[in-house]
Amino acid sequence: MRPFILYSFLALFSLSAFSQVDSKNKSISIPAVTTKEDPEAKPKLPINRSDNNIGLNMPKTLETLEFPKKEFSMFPKERFGNPGELYEKELNDELEDIKLSKKEIEMRNGSLTDQYFGDFKSNSEYVNVVYRDHGYVDGDIIQVRVNDDIIHARVFLSGGFKGFKLDLKPGFNKIDFVALNQGESGPNTAEFKVVDDAGLIVTHNRWNLSTGVKATVIVVKE
Repeated sequence: MRPFILYSFLALFSLSAFSQVDSKNKSISIPAVTTKEDPEAKPKLPINRSDNNIGLNMPKTLETLEFPKKEFSMFPKERFGNPGELYEKELNDELEDIKLSKKEIEMRNGSLTDQYFGDFKSNSEYVNVVYRDHGYVDGDIIQVRVNDDIIHARVFLSGGFKGFKLDLKPGFNKIDFVALNQGESGPNTAEFKVVDDAGLIVTHNRWNLSTGVKATVIVVKE
C-alpha cells in the first residue's frame, strides 16, 4: 500500500512541475499602443523619386559647371598680343611696297630682270675687274663670264675687293656677273669696279640681284 501511495505522490508532483514549466514557455502578446503624433518630433526626410529609380535617394546633379575661362588664340603671344596686329603688319608691308618706286623695290628685294650697266670705251691693253659684297657679308656667290665664257665658276663675295686681270680684245669685251644665290639675308648685293692699266676707273657700280639674274657691263677697246 505504501509503495502505491508513494508512486501516486511522485506522479502528481511530476505533473505539477511539468505544468509550471510549460506555463513559463508560453508568450504573452501585448497589444500595440497608439500615440498621438508629436508636433516637435523631427520630420522625416522626403524620398527623392525618379522615373528610373523609385524609392532610392539620388544625388543631385549640378545643372551648370563653371570652369575658369582661358583665352585662346591661334597666334603666338610672343609676337602678336592681338591677332589683328598680324594683319596690320602685313597690310603695312604691302602699303610700303606700293609707296616705293620700282627701282627702290628692286634695291630692297633684288632685281628679277637682268641689269645692263652700259658700255665704256678704253685704249688700255688690259683692265682689272674687282668686286666685293657692299652690304652685310652673308654668303653671296656669283659667277663671272667674259664674252659668254665662264672665267670664274663660283666666287664668294667678301668685304674686300678681289677680282682678275682682263686682257682687252679689239671691239666688245662683255663682262657678266651672275647671282648664284642671295646669301642668308638677300638679295645678292655687290659693288664692282673696272680699272684700266693707268689706274683710272672705267666704270663703277652696284647691283642687287635675285638668284639667277645677271649684271652686265661692256668695255669697248678702240
